[in-house]
Amino acid sequence: MKKFLIAIVACMFAAPSFAQFSSGGFSLDEEHLYWGVRLGVNFSGISGDIESDKGRTGFVLGGVVGLRVSDSAPVFLESGLYYSERGGKDLKSSKVDAFDPNLPDGHLNYLEIPVLIKYGVTAENNIAILPFIGPYLSLGVSGNYRYLKHPEVGLKVGCGVEWNNLYAEALYQFGLSNIADAKGEPSSHGHSLGINIGINF
Repeated sequence: MKKFLIAIVACMFAAPSFAQFSSGGFSLDEEHLYWGVRLGVNFSGISGDIESDKGRTGFVLGGVVGLRVSDSAPVFLESGLYYSERGGKDLKSSKVDAFDPNLPDGHLNYLEIPVLIKYGVTAENNIAILPFIGPYLSLGVSGNYRYLKHPEVGLKVGCGVEWNNLYAEALYQFGLSNIADAKGEPSSHGHSLGINIGINF
């Protein structure tokens, strides 16, 4: 994880050099179709009948594609595919029968597909602010799944900023579906705070 954080910092310092190769800035009046790459970090946890005492810091990597869906307003529909590491540490439960106290971590690594509605607001020349909201579907691909189900459906909300094709966003996502899978009919949900950087083309 230390190497990953160093890589993010290096990308942030290198970002201005990418701007000189851009097409001249982001224009809400001209953009109709775009695609991009995202690199980031999640700070996640699990709450409910099975919950985590400590959060998990995980890696995020993805690609997105967006389409303007209104001629009269800068409204965009964005989707994509992400690899996202979430879960929590030091799981505990007061409801699950025969819960194993030796299960310290709940690592859940997902392939995630969001469907986001974004609305663009021009802040200054070449700067656009893009708040967004929408659902996501996460499918488990690896991790520790004991007492936890693989798929998750949830809601994502956040805000992005774009400048000269460079993009950064902060977001919060929370699971709406029950990810607990244990005796005693428990209910648990995932949640995470994320920070991503990237480039749009």
